[in-house]
Amino acid sequence: ARRSLASPVVSGVLCPCGSPHGSAAESSGSSGSSGGSGGGSAGSCGRSLCEASEQDRRLHALFQKLDVNRDGALCIHDLAVGLGRLGLHRTELDLRKIVKAGDKDLDGQLDFEEFVHYLQDHEKKLRLVFKSLDKKNDGRIDAQEIVQSLRDLGVKISEQQAEKILKSMDKNGTMTIDWNEWRDYHLLHPVENIPEIILYWKHSTIFDVGENLTVPDEFTVEERQTGMWWRHLVAGGGAGAVSRTCTAPLDRLKVLMQVHASRSNNMCIIGGFTQMIREGGPRSLWRGNGINVLKIAPESAIKFMAYEQIKRFIGTDQEMLRIHERLLAGSLAGAIAQSSIYPMEVLKTRMALRKTGQYSGMLDCAKNILAKEGMAAFYKGYIPNMLGIIPYAGIDLAVYETLKNTWLQRYAVNSADPGVFVLLACGTISSTCGQLASYPLALVRTRMQAQASVEGAPEVTMRGLFKHILKTEGAFGLYRGLAPNFMKVIPAVSISYVVYENLKMTLGVDSR
Repeated sequence: ARRSLASPVVSGVLCPCGSPHGSAAESSGSSGSSGGSGGGSAGSCGRSLCEASEQDRRLHALFQKLDVNRDGALCIHDLAVGLGRLGLHRTELDLRKIVKAGDKDLDGQLDFEEFVHYLQDHEKKLRLVFKSLDKKNDGRIDAQEIVQSLRDLGVKISEQQAEKILKSMDKNGTMTIDWNEWRDYHLLHPVENIPEIILYWKHSTIFDVGENLTVPDEFTVEERQTGMWWRHLVAGGGAGAVSRTCTAPLDRLKVLMQVHASRSNNMCIIGGFTQMIREGGPRSLWRGNGINVLKIAPESAIKFMAYEQIKRFIGTDQEMLRIHERLLAGSLAGAIAQSSIYPMEVLKTRMALRKTGQYSGMLDCAKNILAKEGMAAFYKGYIPNMLGIIPYAGIDLAVYETLKNTWLQRYAVNSADPGVFVLLACGTISSTCGQLASYPLALVRTRMQAQASVEGAPEVTMRGLFKHILKTEGAFGLYRGLAPNFMKVIPAVSISYVVYENLKMTLGVDSR
């Protein structure tokens, strides 16, 4: 049977039953694994007790093999050389992740106690991933199970690709992987393969194009337990604030064109900017941006909490939801969040459309609306806004998943990491498609929000407004303001990504 060079040493560290500090691993197709550390071997945990002296001896043997410079601690150089001698070649980034994961005293290296703790903790994670892949619950993973597990996460690969993954771990040529083979291969590797794809392909948290209608990102169990999820959300919120502020002039122009542009009043981009500056000066380009930034925090928080509760209500036992479940949970969470902060949406439209000196600020605007039009005015355009969530979120998610799977099938060789440009391109294309699908509903929503501000204007309905636009302006009228809207997508995605990555480092989120 084929054996990894490291297998006799690594296998001996943990028991085949999965308990830390175990004795010899019962390798498939091979006898006991005392080789590499000598001495008598205790049997596997199913046959006899693991003795403390044997546990310590095996752990010390592995630690000493890796401690190249004999200083009693493992640095990145030690791990690179030591693992290389054992036939386990890891990148510098992988080694940094191992040291960071186990380094409790933050001295940049692992002493013996930290090394043991890392092995224990990492082995538990590997056991969880192994169980999630073992769909048949027979203690072995085959190619079909890998295909099915990735499909459940929205990642489609062929059986041939799954067999390639198997061959890299299969030591006895059976084309299946048992627990020992899985553990031996991954024990001194920092990533747990399946969740890695989710980590690399986060989408909703990173990109902000001014519309918060996307399906929330999935967070792994580890991210939830370590509290990294809220740091991701804070970084995403900060990135959204910067991105929206930088693209606010284009957003205000879009609102003006949606409400005021028509066949008789044909606004162009340059003319629109000129008109805004002439009416209120350069600062007027940012009207409505304050409330647009303020609503990021409550909307993101409510959507995330609602999404997690809906996931529990769905009752799935999967760590990650399937695509259709994500769309359902994400759309419902989006509807709840939008319902909660919708008055802020109306305020944003009114503030963007206001004339110089009309309101002294957001509170003054809110008081005026309440006094003159009543509470109902804060929910103008609510129905088209809710209806717009499904096409936006559905098409954005479908396009993003399709692009992601295409890249993984064709170009992912050694890593699920797509790189910055692929991620930006996929995010830009999917967001653009989502906006294009829901744009007529967004335009009708904005006109309904603005309509109530005209004193004595007749009450308009969604259906009546659609008919009026189609009759007077044709189908093109439903896409007024589309040009500045699309012009802001690429800069918005790029800015939010750069700011997100920098905030993530500031907040101490592990870099992918």
